[in-house]
Amino acid sequence: MADQVSDPTNTTYDLETPDNLICPASEIFDQPAVRAALEAAASLGHSDKDIRTQTVEILNEARVAGRKRIAEAFAADPFPGRRGTRAYSWLTDQIIGEVLNIAQTYLHPLPNPTEAERIAIIAVGGYGRGEMAAHSDVDLLFLNPYKITPWAESLIESMLYILWDLKLKVGHASRTIKDCIRLGREDFTIRTSLVEYRYLAGDEDLAQSLATSLWEDLFKGTEAEFIEAKLEERAERHRKQGGQRYVVEPNVKEGKGGLRDLQSLFWIGKYVHGTQNAKELIAFGVYNEDEFQTFKTAEDFLWSVRCHMHIIADRAVDQLTFDMQVEVAEKLGYKDHDGRRAVEHFMQDYFRHATKVGEVTRIFLTSLEATHTKAEPMLLRLFKRRKKAKAPYAIEQNRLTVADEEAFLANPVNMLGIIEEVLRTGTLLHPDAMRMIAANLHLIDDSVRNDPAARKLFLGIMLKHGNPERGLRRMNELGLLAAFIPEFAPIVAMMQFNMYHHYTVDEHTIQCISHLSQIEREELIEELPIASGILQKGVNRKVLYVALLLHDIGKGQPEDHSVLGAKIARVVAPRLGLNKKECELVEWLIRNHLLLSDTAQKRDISEPRTVTGFAKAMKTVERLDLLTVLTVCDIRGVGPGTWNNWKAVLIRNLYAATRDALDNGLEDLNRETRETEAKRALRGALTDWKPKDLKAEVGRHYGPYWQGLPGSTHVIFANLLSGISDDSIAIDLMLDEDRDATRVCFAMVDHPGLFSRMTGALALVGANIVDARSYTSKDGYATAAFWIQDADGHPYEAARLPRLQQMIIKTLHGEVVARDALKDRDKIKKRERAFKVPTVITFDNAGSEIYTIIEVDTRDRPGLLYDLTRTLANNHVYIASAVIATFGEQIVDTFYVKDMVGLKYHNEAKRQALEAKLREAITLGAERAVT
Repeated sequence: MADQVSDPTNTTYDLETPDNLICPASEIFDQPAVRAALEAAASLGHSDKDIRTQTVEILNEARVAGRKRIAEAFAADPFPGRRGTRAYSWLTDQIIGEVLNIAQTYLHPLPNPTEAERIAIIAVGGYGRGEMAAHSDVDLLFLNPYKITPWAESLIESMLYILWDLKLKVGHASRTIKDCIRLGREDFTIRTSLVEYRYLAGDEDLAQSLATSLWEDLFKGTEAEFIEAKLEERAERHRKQGGQRYVVEPNVKEGKGGLRDLQSLFWIGKYVHGTQNAKELIAFGVYNEDEFQTFKTAEDFLWSVRCHMHIIADRAVDQLTFDMQVEVAEKLGYKDHDGRRAVEHFMQDYFRHATKVGEVTRIFLTSLEATHTKAEPMLLRLFKRRKKAKAPYAIEQNRLTVADEEAFLANPVNMLGIIEEVLRTGTLLHPDAMRMIAANLHLIDDSVRNDPAARKLFLGIMLKHGNPERGLRRMNELGLLAAFIPEFAPIVAMMQFNMYHHYTVDEHTIQCISHLSQIEREELIEELPIASGILQKGVNRKVLYVALLLHDIGKGQPEDHSVLGAKIARVVAPRLGLNKKECELVEWLIRNHLLLSDTAQKRDISEPRTVTGFAKAMKTVERLDLLTVLTVCDIRGVGPGTWNNWKAVLIRNLYAATRDALDNGLEDLNRETRETEAKRALRGALTDWKPKDLKAEVGRHYGPYWQGLPGSTHVIFANLLSGISDDSIAIDLMLDEDRDATRVCFAMVDHPGLFSRMTGALALVGANIVDARSYTSKDGYATAAFWIQDADGHPYEAARLPRLQQMIIKTLHGEVVARDALKDRDKIKKRERAFKVPTVITFDNAGSEIYTIIEVDTRDRPGLLYDLTRTLANNHVYIASAVIATFGEQIVDTFYVKDMVGLKYHNEAKRQALEAKLREAITLGAERAVT
């Protein structure tokens, strides 16, 4: 243990005095008054049971009043930080002290205790640190000198029953000093809890003996193994919580950059240096005064958030869920402004503090790791060939550091150079170098940003070393990325309050670049054949990486982020050294970075005008290739599970059709050509049919049927319609592996509202419809194909298909009325109700030759599609196809429709009337979903 330390066995914790809590201590717990009431009640008690009952009643009243007073203080001063946690801890201290007094004085009096009949009550864990929220656990150690005597057992039992009756969540252990030492050696969790011991009440000499034994017999000389255990524990905790600091529903306690990271710092600091609080670590050079203030500010913020969460939920809760985020933001006084919701401003502050916590703890822990963990065996070091560092850098224990600080800071471009050198040498960044960069970011000015050497280094970080994610993430966490590209600063830690994006904007950007480098390294050839092929063929990598880096840089403003991002790129791209043509291409990619995704997911790709319009927007194969790769990376970077086979097929089909149009001309994209090819394919597939029957089937359908469905589906419908009677319902359910969905094909006599009844039947079994086509044959039969997924976004398992088919048939026969049956199921979960999606309805008569396209962009819920299709049916709208795209809580339902006489909706008054009906259905359904 270090020499520079006061007596670490001193159990006096550096608590705020009672006068420095969130409110006056006497208003939280009036100790003299409570003591008097307890003793008066106890003296009148006729039995131990009476005494316990009265004690619980009096203390519960005091506890409820104390917590209410603390909550009021939180409402008046929402950011008290540690003063709030100390208040809860102090209230708990007083309650335990009074319980011990009653137990010792009235329930188990012992006038002449022996040496063995002594007891000390020690607070351990978070309670030992004096840090508590309203519903935190109360971890107690009942300490005995030798063995636990019958008197001690009875005393502890009585105390615990009273504490449990007070609804305190008590974690407890009854041990001797020898037990503590033995168990602490065996179990790091127990050892960690003992690091945070704090004497509460009872025999103080006994508590002091424990303190001395812990330091002399357990902690001393075991610093290295403790650090190693805590580092492993921290890594595992982060893995369980999602790995990234910017998971949008973070765990305030256990998540990356959360309170547990700060507590780990305290545990190790106390274990290694014998410190009693975080401030004392300054004296050991763990961090400087400015870094300590960063630590303290972040800790106060995180504790304030956690305390408000406990108050709001009235229970212990650490996951900052979406609905909780809205309430906490309101309690903390955040307001809507600059086009962003209060909750988004709050969460950006949260993630910025989490980043600071990560920075401080990383510097501390890596410096300890370097000085206390075991060195590599000499033989292993001899066989490892390491690259040597260039001046002014040096490698110490596989960490790159600065050999000459003066030379390093003389040229601020070196701050980029050291990141590039880390990637080149395959080393980690030394904590001293991290600290030096973070403390000197002010040196990155316009002269550095426009320095050709700096541009070259930055582009090298992205393009040269095969894994730019590592360098960019370290630059972002140190603030270097925002210093070099100031336009990037507003999106650092920016949260988008929706269920679609899993990460903050800056983390999403880095994830996208990581996916691009994976494709480049040919790790995803089987999963992403189109994107992999494009990169193998060769593209302008500089343009692609810069476009991905900047594609969301315009977010967080009232203006369309694609348009604003393109404007920003017009300034940033030349500064990064791109030539005029490259800058124009980057700007175009950012302005149109959603175009391919929106077209593929929100439009019917089988419609010739869809492909024609998209091909005209692309103009060149180079643009199509770059936008395709960017789109794939953008979707994959949203979060795990966002990319799936359904999206892959849509994008591949649009890419293939557009590439064909650009290579062979747009004139081949017409309905007649597609119809002829589809009929030829059907004849080839039905070679066993009689010529007369085959001719009847080919002549049975109108043009859109042939143009809008894949050939395999034409075969299914031909078999369903073969010999069908007017009163039968023919259904085929099949797994469509390519699309990651179940295909449901219906054939039956057509009648008004049939499409709506089909959507209702599917909604009743919990199916999510991702695509739908409906056509009426010349002899009056409806042929409808739906592609559906279960609630988890997967195809239905074969075992579930019979029930699915049974429910569909019942609904189509009218045995089950979807409108009534859906009422109880059409609900939005509580945690998802905070999301707001404005409803936007558009009519497009130019996007299709024969249909009006109605696009409904609104808040998703289970019965929405049924409500919309029923409204359209009730207003005599014929639905030919529906394309459904879901983005978290937002859904875009696109309908290709005609009026009752087969014409488009050209009349403005009719469109307005239909829009009003759709909005009314959405509003009524939304109200029903939250009641």
